[in-house]
Amino acid sequence: MTHGSATAGGSDGSGAGFDFDGASVLVTGGTGSLGRAIVRRLLEHTAARRVIVFSRDEHKQWAMQQELAEAGHDARARYFLGDVRDLKRLRLALAGVDAVVHAAAMKHVAAAEFNPFEAVRTNILGSQNLIEAAIDADVRRVLAVSTDKASNPVSLYGATKLVGDRMFLHGNAYVGNGPGAFAVIRFGNLSGSRGSILPKFRRLAAEGRELPVTDPEASRFWVDVDAAAAQVLAGVADMAGGELFVPKAPSVTVAALVAAVAPGAATKVVGLRPGEKKHEELIGTHDSTYTVDQGDRYVITSSLAGEASVAGQPVGDGFAYTSDRNDRWLTEAEVAAMVGKSLDGDGGVTSGGESGATSGGA
Repeated sequence: MTHGSATAGGSDGSGAGFDFDGASVLVTGGTGSLGRAIVRRLLEHTAARRVIVFSRDEHKQWAMQQELAEAGHDARARYFLGDVRDLKRLRLALAGVDAVVHAAAMKHVAAAEFNPFEAVRTNILGSQNLIEAAIDADVRRVLAVSTDKASNPVSLYGATKLVGDRMFLHGNAYVGNGPGAFAVIRFGNLSGSRGSILPKFRRLAAEGRELPVTDPEASRFWVDVDAAAAQVLAGVADMAGGELFVPKAPSVTVAALVAAVAPGAATKVVGLRPGEKKHEELIGTHDSTYTVDQGDRYVITSSLAGEASVAGQPVGDGFAYTSDRNDRWLTEAEVAAMVGKSLDGDGGVTSGGESGATSGGA
C-alpha cells in the first residue's frame, strides 16, 4: 500500500489532502542528513513554490546552496539562518509557510546525557517554540521527525524526544479554528547519514586493529535516508493531525553490519553504552490499543482520541514493533549495498537522523 503522492497530496481522512504544488515548505534542520534528503526530494519531485532550509550552521547552508545551485535547484530554494530555541526568529521564518518538516534536534545520545539542559532547550523548548509559531502563522501542516529512542526511553535524549512528540501530537488541541495540524513520524536507524561509526570501522580494519562492538547480537532497524525522506513527504500529505507514523523497516544485527563493513576483521565487545538498548523499539505494547497497520507503515493515533480511528487493521492488544522480532531482515547482499552507499557518501548509520553511534562501538 503506497501513501501520499508527492505532487498531488494524499488523503488525510477528511478528503482534504495536502498538495505540495505551489506550496511553501520549511525544513528545520535542513542541512542535516535527513533534512538535506527531504529538501532535495521536495525540489526534484514536487512543484513546491519555495523550499526553505532553516538551520543554524552558516557553513553548511553555504555548502548546500552551492550543491543545489550546481544541480539547478537554486531558483526555489531559500536559506534562513536560525535556531528553534529562538521564538522570534521562528515567527519570521514561518511567514507565508504552508507546511513544516521539523528535523532539527540535539541528537547525539552521549552529548545529551552530559548536557541535559541543552537537550531540553532544543528538543523540548524548541518544539514548543515551533508549535506556537506555527499556530500563529496559520501553517497548515507540521510533521515532526522522531526516533525509536522515544519509545520507552532509557536515555535523556529519548526522554526529550518523547516529550517533544507528545507536545506535537497534542498541539492540535491549541489550534482552535485555525487551519493547522500536527503529527509525528518515527524512524529507527537511517543509513547514508553523517556521524557514523562505519568510516571508523573501515579505518581500524585497514590498520589491522580491533573493532569495538557493543553487542554482536544487538539488532537495529535500518532504512535508507532517501526512502525516509519519501516517507516524510507521504506523512505530510496524509496527516489529519494527531497521528504518529511508523514506517516499516527491515532489521539487521550489529554482527552482520560489522561483517559488511570489514569482513574478517577482529572485534572486541565493549558493552552497551549508557542510554542504549540491545534491541530497538518503534512501537511499545502500551501503544497497541491505538495502533493500526496500513501495509507499509503503522499509525499510532493520539490516546486522547480514544481507540484507533484511522483506516487500517488494528494490531491488537500487546503488540510491539521491535527490531529483534521483525519479520523482515536485510539479506547479506542488501547490508553490503547499503553500507557501500553510506561509506561512498561518507555517511553511515544514525537513529532518527541522529549521530547516536559516533563513539564507542556499533
